[in-house]
Amino acid sequence: MRAREDRAAGRITPEQLREIEDAAIRDAVRMQSEVGLRDATDGEFRRASWHMDFIRRLGGIEQGDGQLKVRFHNEQGDVEFAPAAIRIAGRVHLDEPIFAQDFAFLRDTVEPGITPKLTIPSPSMVHYRGGRASIDPSAYPDIEQFWLDLSSAYAEEIRAIAELGCRYLQLDDTSLAYLNDPDQRRQAAERGEDPEHLHETYIANINRALADRPDGLTVTTHLCRGNFRSSWVAEGGYDFVAEALFGELAVDGFFLEYDDERSGGFEPLRFVPKDKLVVLGLVTTKRPELESKDALVRRIEEASKFIAIEQLCLSPQCGFSSTVEGNALTHDEQAAKLALIVETAAEVWG
Repeated sequence: MRAREDRAAGRITPEQLREIEDAAIRDAVRMQSEVGLRDATDGEFRRASWHMDFIRRLGGIEQGDGQLKVRFHNEQGDVEFAPAAIRIAGRVHLDEPIFAQDFAFLRDTVEPGITPKLTIPSPSMVHYRGGRASIDPSAYPDIEQFWLDLSSAYAEEIRAIAELGCRYLQLDDTSLAYLNDPDQRRQAAERGEDPEHLHETYIANINRALADRPDGLTVTTHLCRGNFRSSWVAEGGYDFVAEALFGELAVDGFFLEYDDERSGGFEPLRFVPKDKLVVLGLVTTKRPELESKDALVRRIEEASKFIAIEQLCLSPQCGFSSTVEGNALTHDEQAAKLALIVETAAEVWG
């Protein structure tokens, strides 16, 4: 973070910043291996934001006027997040594969037997925050053409990173979780969207992007209700989107937040087909207190009343940092939570 500040002030070169990022990523990859994980991400250490660093590199997308204001909540009160708005000013396209150099570094850094995992925002995230109002009508008089172009750009990105050796891709998506919240659906209606069917539009267009994905590429999605400085945005169980989400979205697995009562119960898992996995995010990344292994085992058993236990996995509820600001946990507290997940999974599934 100091190096980012130094680069912004012109005190170091882009090459020097990248060398510092390289060293930090090597440390993060080593930590993931030491706690017992069999895959690794680069911690998104080259990004300021989990999604905007990707979205702004799509052709046709510019920084918009003003800021998006998002109100996050935590036990102490509210926190406002105000990222720059985006504007779809021209036809959406892929100028070059996004994060290709970053993935190649991760691929070449992990030890043999460890799977390098890439995370990118889902296509829904390009649309959700601004909706139709963020799309220039001269570029897209017909919204359907926007979706065709966006899904085509994503399909091209997916093919390109698979050619680099990516075998595990995660599409991070807040929209499909937010839409379970009646207040979020109200806000979508105020933007001129159809909140009763918006999740179906998103699912259909993610499927378009994945329709011709390369053989051997596993794709998952992570549903999040907001993760900024240990705070959250939305609440509500998965009931509103569950049937369409689990029955129609063409991914191999679902990472689902289940770290507190905001996420609702496990009943929606009854809609998950038998050929898909569900990763229960039972270990919170928002607070440092370490969960009880016995309590985690009991919650896994509770979920198995609605889905076969062989289809279940365990993970943190979200990332430990979705933006450069990070959550209120130390490095050692994060590592302890990951080690607990590995230990608990070994006890439950062997």
